[in-house]
Amino acid sequence: MQTELPFVVITSIAHPTAAVRLFAERAPGRLIVVGDKKTPADWALAETEYLAPAAQAASCGALAVMLPWNHYCRKMLGYLRAVQRGAEVIFDTDDDNFPKPDWQVPAFDGTYAATGEDLGFVNIYRSFSDAHLWPRGFPLRSILDPKTVLAPESLATAALNVGVWQMLADGDPDVDAIYRLVDSRPQFFRDREPLVLGRGTLCPFNSQATAFRKALFPLLYLPSSVTFRFTDILRGLVAQPIMWAAGYSLGFTKAMVVQERNPHDLLKDFESELPCYLQAERVPELVASVIQPGASVSENMIAAYAALQRAGIVGADEAEILAAWLEDLDAAANVSA
Repeated sequence: MQTELPFVVITSIAHPTAAVRLFAERAPGRLIVVGDKKTPADWALAETEYLAPAAQAASCGALAVMLPWNHYCRKMLGYLRAVQRGAEVIFDTDDDNFPKPDWQVPAFDGTYAATGEDLGFVNIYRSFSDAHLWPRGFPLRSILDPKTVLAPESLATAALNVGVWQMLADGDPDVDAIYRLVDSRPQFFRDREPLVLGRGTLCPFNSQATAFRKALFPLLYLPSSVTFRFTDILRGLVAQPIMWAAGYSLGFTKAMVVQERNPHDLLKDFESELPCYLQAERVPELVASVIQPGASVSENMIAAYAALQRAGIVGADEAEILAAWLEDLDAAANVSA
């Protein structure tokens, strides 16, 4: 079973890529592309809504003025536009990811294979591949730890409420620069049933091929005071304890996209990923320490980012930008109501 066709949100600084064109065909009328200062002025594509830089402030609220230019976080304006248009599901991806023929978002509520609870960090990639690879943001101290590799017999089938689906990517999956500097071979994941993480069991997730259900749209927030290679990873590490408190789980599916990665300077990626290497383990602990039972997702987000700010993980202006995001998100939801 699958959900209804999602709204697809992408940010790009290039003319429409082959991957973007394919998404326009697969989700006609539901693709939203966010431009930035470097995006070609003549960007246009049929069946696509393009948010040009000059129009963003008028259509996307106060957040558009507060966000820095030439930063991945401007993608949030696309999420707001999707909410204005009545989105029930938002699919987050990039302009170098090609949807496979069977690309779809699984049902969020259903019966799935699940891990045990309170296992800490686990390496989900190893449940879909025998190769020694790990997701960007996975704690480096754990990449050789056999306890982070789930035994098939440890999984149990359960009825679950999934809040976020992370789909894997074949070809050039989302691994860190350390991995790419020592092994650049293409990787392809096994075709297996989805796998859902139990409460207290976590794994980094990214913005490469990720679906959010409406109840968790606040968790789409991309922090703007951190590096490009950390922002979506930080988002995912913040999200998981908040999801548990709200009664939702994180799920992983087989590869639904193929990434043909845009050119990158791997040493620059490494530099941008330093906070991933140094802070990944600490973030969920900090967030879990301030979660309030019974609080809303938004309220727990405010508490979480305040804790991250006190710890020096995000900048002093993050709380103000988060407040603008939550306010604009509420306004966008009211537009669609």
